[in-house]
Amino acid sequence: MADVNRGNRPLSPHLEIYKPQLTSMTSIFTRITGNALLVAALMIVWWFLAAATSAEYFATVDGFVTSWFGDLVMTLSLWALWYHTLAGIRHLIWDTGRGLEVETAEMMGIVIIAGSFILTILTLIII
Repeated sequence: MADVNRGNRPLSPHLEIYKPQLTSMTSIFTRITGNALLVAALMIVWWFLAAATSAEYFATVDGFVTSWFGDLVMTLSLWALWYHTLAGIRHLIWDTGRGLEVETAEMMGIVIIAGSFILTILTLIII
């Protein structure tokens, strides 16, 4: 039988109404960084394939990879790698049943964000 009161039900919260929490945003960003790492991986594979193909083709690809855009992609990928790694460690901790309190989960999110930037800068300095 059809539901005649369909128009009287409250609607689900929409993105314009919903206030995102730090934990949900860091979780979403973990998925985004994981997918974005594929860009750098494909660029590195392209570089290796070019090295195996010919010197001329390698020079072309190497010029792209070492350009300002290639450097930007690699630097952002380095940050994404650190962020994704730290977020993965957080999820492993959560899998043990620890750190699930709101205050602790939010602090872990702040540590992930700050830690990823610090580790990226340290890696760039060391390399």
